Amino acid sequence: MSEESRGAGFPWRNALIAGAALAGLVLLGRAAGDQIPAFAAWVEGLGLWGPVVFIAGYAAAVVAFAPASLLTLAAGAIFGLVKGTLYAFAAAVIGSCLAFLVGRHAARSAVERRIAGDRRFVAIDRAAGEQGRRIVFLLRLSPAFPFNLLNYALGLTSVRFADYAAASIGMLPATVLYVYLGKLAGDVAAVAGGVPPAGGPAKMALLAVGLVATVIVTVLVTRIARRALAEATGD
Repeated sequence: MSEESRGAGFPWRNALIAGAALAGLVLLGRAAGDQIPAFAAWVEGLGLWGPVVFIAGYAAAVVAFAPASLLTLAAGAIFGLVKGTLYAFAAAVIGSCLAFLVGRHAARSAVERRIAGDRRFVAIDRAAGEQGRRIVFLLRLSPAFPFNLLNYALGLTSVRFADYAAASIGMLPATVLYVYLGKLAGDVAAVAGGVPPAGGPAKMALLAVGLVATVIVTVLVTRIARRALAEATGD
């Protein structure tokens, strides 16, 4: 199977993961009642420290190769759509920048061993030397590498740190999608635990429709970015 055919299922694998997370949250809601809303209220009750603790923990998790998608889902469940997106995106940018610097200056040999023989990285490295910011942006929209590994691997390229950081905006569509999933999953889990949804069934329906639209847009953007990345790298 080619790299392209394997990559074509990326959004749908994400959807399956998100669906499993949703089912897990529903079961959690049935078992724990209103604990999710209570936990969200506890974090908000920390005042300024709530978001700070979340962002710091998320960034550290990215450096430590922890699954960022689960934390992004949690941001939606805890903080809601707008604040969750803001906090998760900020944390992902900080964590990815730290990993980039570690890969470039402190763990170069270990990262080189991890990606040795990967033809995708050879093509990306070549293209990054010519148009670094654009290549990183496209990789963020349509990752050819797992997110955590990509952060370190790009530290081995000739991409300037400023261009790498600026291209982080490409993580925003996926962040919005996962936060949206987390927000909806948190609401569903709360309802399953017997807590009436804020805004009633109408708001839940609106969230579901918005989620479908967000998934469609993210899939389209991912496919467009994948084609553009393949053209830019010649891979």
